[in-house]
Amino acid sequence: MSVHRRSRLGEQLRRELSLKIRNLVRDPEVGPLAVTGVEVSSDLWFARVYVEPHGSADEQTRTLAALARAAPFLRSVLGRELHIRRMPELRFERDTSIEAGQRIEAILREVLPPDEGREEPDAPEEDSPAIESPEAGDGEP
Repeated sequence: MSVHRRSRLGEQLRRELSLKIRNLVRDPEVGPLAVTGVEVSSDLWFARVYVEPHGSADEQTRTLAALARAAPFLRSVLGRELHIRRMPELRFERDTSIEAGQRIEAILREVLPPDEGREEPDAPEEDSPAIESPEAGDGEP
């Protein structure tokens, strides 16, 4: 399967899983979460589902365990609705990209000098002359 088709399938799975987890999964240990992405393997056997669970570390662990228990149910529901030849096995993983981005920003703040002396590039200079258009209505051709 081409990369483009796999990415489209991954995006469709992400949207559908977000809805199905919110509306159909009744496990009380599944706390609030966001499905941030889905990577489908080239042979369609597996789909790695990235989620961002909210709450403490213990609640996040319980949410991931509950999602692993609900994976066969979600797979069967999606298989009936999406009508694809092979519905991949769902594997839920915690998305750490937000934390990685925050770590990179913290490192950059330490390394780069403060922005106190820098000017805004979009701010107009006060001493620059105003440009008048010839259509201002002064009557000259």
